[in-house]
Amino acid sequence: MYRSVWKGTVAPSGIFLYRAVRISGVTAKTRGRPRGFDADAALDRAIEVFWEHGYEGASLADLTDAMGINRPSMYAAYGNKEELFRRAVARYAEYDMAYAREALAEPTAYATVEKFLKANADALTQPGRPAGCLSIQGGLAGGSDNGQVAQFLAASRLAGEQQLAERLARAVDEGDLPAGTDPADLARYVMTVSEGNAVHAAAGADRARLYATVEIALRALPRT
Repeated sequence: MYRSVWKGTVAPSGIFLYRAVRISGVTAKTRGRPRGFDADAALDRAIEVFWEHGYEGASLADLTDAMGINRPSMYAAYGNKEELFRRAVARYAEYDMAYAREALAEPTAYATVEKFLKANADALTQPGRPAGCLSIQGGLAGGSDNGQVAQFLAASRLAGEQQLAERLARAVDEGDLPAGTDPADLARYVMTVSEGNAVHAAAGADRARLYATVEIALRALPRT
């Protein structure tokens, strides 16, 4: 089934991710939970594991150890590993990537892209969190799921790209971007910069280097 993560028309994302994500069996169950179990706190710890190790690299032992529960409790509360990952991505989009929603609300196309790319660079290099982005790191290695997780993440990013394209199309209609600007192409360019920065951050690039890339990208934006 499909559960809409966002009730409004604008959804945040790792990169404007997740207007809706496919999550089967996401309603948390109560059977098998330890006393005092905090489903959201445990999910936050699962995010850290998936973020650091990716979907394939995160073992069930890693996840249950970090979450402070045993396997039966994990299955009872979240379903299987893939369902846990989908829930983790939805929560990550809601809280860690809320800046994308704010960027879409900026009054100009330039301000939208600037706010998104700079806030994204901040998020990719946030102290105390894994470097990079869960939506990128989570699906880099394919494996036993026949690529379903990578496809899920790619579809989510595409939905975010389309949201950005819609915002840029409005900017063209309002005269904020030059006539003839292709909003889909421009949105794809912005997403490529963001996703590239995510890969570089995971490889050790610091915030200053990501900001330098952002500044070059901003100079390339069409202006009226």
